[in-house]
Amino acid sequence: MTIKRLFDIPHYALEKFPKTDMFVTKYQGEWKKTSTLEFINQGNKISRGLLKLGIKPGDKIALITTNSRTEWAVMDFGLSQIGVVSVPVYPSISAEDYEFIFNNAEIQYCFVSDKELLTKVMKVKHNIPSLQGIFTFDVISGAANWREILDLGEDDSTQIEVEDLSNAINSEDLATIIYTSGTTGRPKGVMLTHHNIVSNVLGSIPRIPKRKSLDYKDSRALSFLPICHIFERMLFYLYQYNGFSIYFAESIDKMGENIKEVKPHYMTVVPRLVEKVYDKIYNTGSSAGGLKSKIFFWALNLISKKKTISKPSGLQEIIADKLVFSKWREGMGGEIITLVSGSAALSTRLNMMFQNAGIPILEGYGLTETSPVIAVNSFEKMKVGTVGVPLDNLQVKIQEDGEITVKGPSIFKGYFKAEEMTREAFTEDGFFKTGDIGHIDAEGFLQITDRKKEMFKTSGGKYIAPQTIENQAKASKFIEQIMVVGDGEKMPCALVQPDFEFAKNWAMRNNLNIGSTPAEIAKSPELKERIEKEIEGINEHLGNWEKIKRIELTPEVWAIETGLLTPTLKLKRKAVKEKFMDLYNKMYEHHD
Repeated sequence: MTIKRLFDIPHYALEKFPKTDMFVTKYQGEWKKTSTLEFINQGNKISRGLLKLGIKPGDKIALITTNSRTEWAVMDFGLSQIGVVSVPVYPSISAEDYEFIFNNAEIQYCFVSDKELLTKVMKVKHNIPSLQGIFTFDVISGAANWREILDLGEDDSTQIEVEDLSNAINSEDLATIIYTSGTTGRPKGVMLTHHNIVSNVLGSIPRIPKRKSLDYKDSRALSFLPICHIFERMLFYLYQYNGFSIYFAESIDKMGENIKEVKPHYMTVVPRLVEKVYDKIYNTGSSAGGLKSKIFFWALNLISKKKTISKPSGLQEIIADKLVFSKWREGMGGEIITLVSGSAALSTRLNMMFQNAGIPILEGYGLTETSPVIAVNSFEKMKVGTVGVPLDNLQVKIQEDGEITVKGPSIFKGYFKAEEMTREAFTEDGFFKTGDIGHIDAEGFLQITDRKKEMFKTSGGKYIAPQTIENQAKASKFIEQIMVVGDGEKMPCALVQPDFEFAKNWAMRNNLNIGSTPAEIAKSPELKERIEKEIEGINEHLGNWEKIKRIELTPEVWAIETGLLTPTLKLKRKAVKEKFMDLYNKMYEHHD
């Protein structure tokens, strides 16, 4: 069968890879499997139930879940096959943003996973005239449960109506509106059609390695990134198309446990997670003490020196692999074929290290507006430090100012109710402007150098690309977050959020008293001096105009909840600067 619309994918999966565990979610400590057939049956019930409620093609329904789960997948399928537009929303955004999105999209019904989200939506419900009802996945007293829709659709005599509607859906029809959190301003509704996402799934399939044995029906993917994020969602369809089972992780905190239980073959990650995994490995290795620590550092040193990716060769590498790196792989469940990394730049050093420890990472690049993948590395064509070769069905053009622009079937239809903004997003010859700066090298690999919007000029007229400097700095154990500033100023400086846990351990080892709360630790002159040393090391690799001249340590953790990071853990630069304005001013006062 040819796949033209999102809901064709489960039918294709049923025909080619029927399985007992298409989706698996953990409820009350127990993994519960849903078979391919059961999944389609449930989706059909949802479709029939919604039609009974009076829902019609083109209506908008919001889906919000704290952690990804099977119910979300069932809803997504049930909505898409009757032409209803799904509006997946981030759980972590504010109630005010919910209100804006629901009103902008004219949401009629909303499905939420749990009590906390229900409370958040209830807070603003009276300001959303279009909202007729809220259903929950968890059983919550006094709240309408999603099973009521399944029950409404129990009678399958109206299935013919579902099929008629499905047959009428065109691949160019709108499938979903995804509101991007953006690092500035109000969320924008990105309109994606069935064809946009399907073409990206089909274009990305050749890049994902299959297991060697032909029977890859028992391949497992572990999904933990928010499924409202197009990166995770596109892979969610790709996994289904390939016949992989999708296990939904319970939460970021339980990731370690879930990886050991599921032993996944595939996983999508963001660089922050790779950094955290590495920090954990490093802390375990360095605190083991005695001979164990010596072996750990010896192996680490060995692998750090490698300039290319290769299997262990020579006695030393083989011993290091047996004693140290095999344990890293075990910690990742022992069966990982590849991790796929996106959403932000991954440090080249970490990428090389994991690859040489036998944990391949395929780094890619894209935006919500491009459904999302523009380019991604593959086992056949890989170059660490780049985001791979653009997909075969896309045209990538680097504009004169270095901006990456792209054209092809996966480029969105436009921003919802924002024609002016949509027009501004494209060049005159129809290429979408990504807002990223980069270049394509002689072998066709795309390299991103910075966000166009985030580059700034010092008062001396020199351009600074902050992200590149920040990524180097974050490789330091002492630095959890860093923001390079200096727009219009004489020189670049940086606000640094120390890794407070690491700083405490470091102080203990060195018999220093630096306090125990973030506020106390940030005031420690010893810690500041130590971090300045780290910055000096980074400055050695920078041009004179780029060198960071001063730093200040911030007295708290930068988090999504405090409005300093977006839901995908990117810096909200304006918010960080405003929050720590006094420290910013301190760096720049009376300094020549």
